[in-house]
Amino acid sequence: MKLHELRPHPGATKERKRVGRGIAAGQGKTAGRGHKGQKSRSGDKNLPAYFEGGQTPLHMRVPKRGFVNPTRKEYTPVNVGVLDKLFSEGDEVTPEALAQRGLCSKGDLVKILGKGEITKKLTVKAHAFSKSAKEKIEKAGGVCEVIGK
Repeated sequence: MKLHELRPHPGATKERKRVGRGIAAGQGKTAGRGHKGQKSRSGDKNLPAYFEGGQTPLHMRVPKRGFVNPTRKEYTPVNVGVLDKLFSEGDEVTPEALAQRGLCSKGDLVKILGKGEITKKLTVKAHAFSKSAKEKIEKAGGVCEVIGK
């Protein structure tokens, strides 16, 4: 078999439908678009997907409620029990050190929470501390430092 002898399988290709070429062609006059209406006219394909034919769109019909605070700060929580497992005596715990161990992402605001027990003396630097976490760290002989962001 040579390159010029290649042909598609029978039935694999179809001739395109030539619409609007007279009534005898079967797709004449309205060319398969039906009678009247927006979709029978040219330019109907340029409408956005959310367009509802002039009916009030869904995003305008649905009631809006509540308030979203634009200046809200999202903290990544880290428990003192986790610090006790991952860090050794005398270590300095910073958001960067936590990010290296996969507890938060780089640049996240970190809040230390009081779940679990801590036995090691650590210097913990974070953006916020819960009251119980601060008590537990200081009770174990550690230091809590609030860092600004």
